[in-house]
Amino acid sequence: MAFLEASGLGRDFPGVTALNDVDLKLELGRTHILAGENGAGKSTLVKILTGTDQQSRGQVLIDGRDPLENPALFDQVSYVPQELNLFQEMSVAENLFMPFHRTGFAGRIVNSSILVKEARAYLDRFGIEADPRALVKHISVSDQQLLQIARACTNRNMKVLILDEPTSSLTRVEVDRVFRVIDDLLKQGLAIVFISHKMEEVLQIGDDYTVLRNGEWVESGLINDIEESDLIRAMSGRDLSFQEHFRPQAPTRDKIMEVRGLTGKRFGDISFDLYRGEILGFAGLVGAGRSEVMQAIFGFLKAKEGRISVEGQDWTLGDTSLSVKGGMLYLSEERKLHGIFPLLSLRENIGLSLFSLTCGPAGINGTAERDAVQKVIDDYDIKAASMAKRISQLSGGNQQKAIIGRAMATRPRIIIFDEPTKGIDIRTKSEIYRIMCNLAEEGVGVILVSSELNELKKCANRIITMHSGAITGEFDSTDTNNETLVGAIFGTEAKTDECSIQ
Repeated sequence: MAFLEASGLGRDFPGVTALNDVDLKLELGRTHILAGENGAGKSTLVKILTGTDQQSRGQVLIDGRDPLENPALFDQVSYVPQELNLFQEMSVAENLFMPFHRTGFAGRIVNSSILVKEARAYLDRFGIEADPRALVKHISVSDQQLLQIARACTNRNMKVLILDEPTSSLTRVEVDRVFRVIDDLLKQGLAIVFISHKMEEVLQIGDDYTVLRNGEWVESGLINDIEESDLIRAMSGRDLSFQEHFRPQAPTRDKIMEVRGLTGKRFGDISFDLYRGEILGFAGLVGAGRSEVMQAIFGFLKAKEGRISVEGQDWTLGDTSLSVKGGMLYLSEERKLHGIFPLLSLRENIGLSLFSLTCGPAGINGTAERDAVQKVIDDYDIKAASMAKRISQLSGGNQQKAIIGRAMATRPRIIIFDEPTKGIDIRTKSEIYRIMCNLAEEGVGVILVSSELNELKKCANRIITMHSGAITGEFDSTDTNNETLVGAIFGTEAKTDECSIQ
């Protein structure tokens, strides 16, 4: 019998139907895969199941009862969002047990020493190495991701746990740790909803599945009864080629950027060249120093020593405004924190980079701005009801395309993509890969930082591997096997069947 059941759910917004006639059944002790492309309606469904939003029609039953009549039933559903959603200026322990009314600390003065003591058991369980007294802003992104999952598990009323892209910032070792915790929760009789675009994880951990497409239910069944290709076809509505690659076809030896001896807080003696017409990939585990190197090149982080030249000219380090003026852009892996202005519209988010095209003596020309923004929306196939829609209400893939389109409106010479397809569905990934390839073939210098070997091998002409803040190898992606790459990533001669990254 289903513990949580949704039937005929629909959700309407002005001018758009986000959900239409969706059914879902969750059984205790089983993992249910909620599959669908970005914009399929998964987020809207989750908001209804957690009580954040209310359906326009249909019904939800939790343990046989209607939560609209008894809202306390929603306390039995915990949700871990895809984007980091922690209080950066509060401690690890304080974040772990909030909100206090769900974790047994409500109605009394909270003793920080008790929080710290009780936090250690959860941190050990999830392999979080952070000090429970440390501020969240000082711990790694991967530890923050794990902390969000641990926080959900402190809910004493929880019977259903919804995980939205929970492994997007985790290494394979950390993913395995999360999967072990999920197994423990299933044995305790909980229901798990797992949302991920990583098919290997879906097939590994799922028991049941439901596919949504364009806000409608497509099919449900047992994971063991469906092939990966059939699941992807149900999500996208068409066949996708697994063998397609997006490597630029004509790399040159025309050097765009030269990096020599770059050293910073978490990396040292980094040297490499970027050539026109290529995509240069950077591989490594979370914490290997890849992002820190790119942020130092862009000027977001301070470099202790080293030099950079771009097209033969010395590059000024430590100043992001000069980097942007010089034609270099860095697209962060954290869209919510560093990529978008979540409270502004799609038009305003794109228009911020178009002042040179839309500003006149009297200020911004509204007509010119609308035309320029519409061109970006059309060129990058951004799906939105209107450009007035708040960008945070768009799917992750459409947010990312808006960020890329905004960046390209400034005509950069070099663009650094840091985990550009994090939390993005397979079809939209292909669209972003194609955009990167086109940029490189048009002469833009492209660097791709990714934790997914398949992504790097599909897109990069060369792959540079990093481990513990140092470069461990440089490889031609067309004739290097995964075993060699994984060995360089781990700083060992590791075998692919023993170690892997996402």
